[in-house]
Amino acid sequence: MLNFDENRYLGIQRGAVALAGDIRDVIVSYLEAGAQNIFFLGTGGAAILMQPAAQLLLRRSTFPTFHDLSAELAITGSAHLGPKSIVILPSLSGTTKESVEMLAFAEKRGAKVITLVGHRETPLGKGGDRVFVNFAEDDTSCESFYLQSLLIALAIMQHRGEIENFDSVVAELNLLPQLLVDLKRSFEQRAEQFAEEIKGTGYHIVTGAGSTWAEAFYYGMCILEEMQWIRTRPVHASDFFHGTLELIEKDVSVILFKGEDAYRPLAERVEKFAPNYTDRLSVFDTADFAMPGISHEVRALISPVLMAAAFERISAHLEVKRNHPLTTRRYYKRVAY
Repeated sequence: MLNFDENRYLGIQRGAVALAGDIRDVIVSYLEAGAQNIFFLGTGGAAILMQPAAQLLLRRSTFPTFHDLSAELAITGSAHLGPKSIVILPSLSGTTKESVEMLAFAEKRGAKVITLVGHRETPLGKGGDRVFVNFAEDDTSCESFYLQSLLIALAIMQHRGEIENFDSVVAELNLLPQLLVDLKRSFEQRAEQFAEEIKGTGYHIVTGAGSTWAEAFYYGMCILEEMQWIRTRPVHASDFFHGTLELIEKDVSVILFKGEDAYRPLAERVEKFAPNYTDRLSVFDTADFAMPGISHEVRALISPVLMAAAFERISAHLEVKRNHPLTTRRYYKRVAY
C-alpha cells in the first residue's frame, strides 16, 4: 500500500483498544464517587471525533451528556459543568490552545478531567485528573480517538446497567486492528481510482448521517480543506434537503458516507435524490467492508472507524496525485491567530 506503515498502524489501534480496562476502571470510579454528567469537548477535528460517542449516550443512555465547543464553553461556562462533571478532552498534539484553556477552566470548576493525547510531555499530557496516552499521528488518530471515546461511552452504559455485553464488545474490538489493515488493502484500488477522479475537483458536498456524519464532517474540514485546500460543504444528510439540495446540478461532486446504524435511511434518501441531478455522486458504504467476527451491533458502533480507515487511503493517493503533501499548511500553527 502507498505510504503505509502496517506495523505502526497496528500498534496504534491495538494501543487504543488496550485501554478498555483502564478506561472502565476510571469511569466507574468517577460514577461511584457521584459523577452526574459528562462533557465531550475538544477542539477542531478532535472534537468532531467525539460526536459518535456522545450521540450513543444521548440516544441509548439516560446519563446526562453534553457535546460542546471548548472555545465557547470556556467563555460562558455551563450551569451543568461543576464538581459532579466528567470532562473528556482529546488532543493529538496535547498542545491545542483552546483545549489547554478549557482544561484550566474545567479544573477551576472542580470537574474530573480525562485527557486523551498522543504525547505525554505536553500541557494536556501532564494535565487532567487522568491522562490516557496513545501515540498516533494525523493519518492514524481518527480511529484511535473514535475507539477511546466509544469505550468511555460503553463503560458508562455498562456500569448503569444499560448494556450487558461490554466485555464481548471489547473482545470484538480486539479483532479490529488487523481487520482495518485488511480493509485498507482491499480498498486500495478504489482509493487510488477515486483520488484520480477528484484530484482536479475544487468543490465537494460531503454528507452522511448518524455516526458516519462525524467522519464526513471531519474529512471535509480537516483533510480536504485543511490538508488539501479544497473547498467543501459538509452537511448532515437530514439537513441536505433544507438548503443544500439547491446546489446540486450537473458536475457537482457529492460524497456520501453510509453507515450501518439506525440512521442509514437518511443517507439512502440522499442517494436516491442526487443522481437525478448530478452525475458525480460517490457513495461509500461501510456495509461493503468485510469484517469477519464483528457482529452487526458492533459494526453499527464502528462505522466511523471503518470510514476513517478507508478514507486515509484516499488521502494517501490524493496528496501524491495533487503534489500537495498532507503536511503542507499556509496558516495552521504557522502564523499567529
